[in-house]
Amino acid sequence: MKFTPYDLKQLKQGQAVEITLKGNAANVLLLDSINFSNYKNGRQYKYFGGHMTTSINKLPIPSSGHWHVVIDLGVYAGSVESSVRVLSA
Repeated sequence: MKFTPYDLKQLKQGQAVEITLKGNAANVLLLDSINFSNYKNGRQYKYFGGHMTTSINKLPIPSSGHWHVVIDLGVYAGSVESSVRVLSA
């Protein structure tokens, strides 16, 4: 499984993250620490986000805690460049 992880550290509910994609569309997953661990270990996980085709996407932080963003091409061919920026509340 090939993916690009971003460790967002501690964030507060009400903040948001801006994800920029260049190239192919990709699966963009916003995961808390437990679900990120499950994702990496091939276990069942819950996430916010999904398949994104536009270049700039914003996801709200649903609750305060330690968050991660994963950019994953899944079964799609090609490559994608990505960047993630935390927005203030």
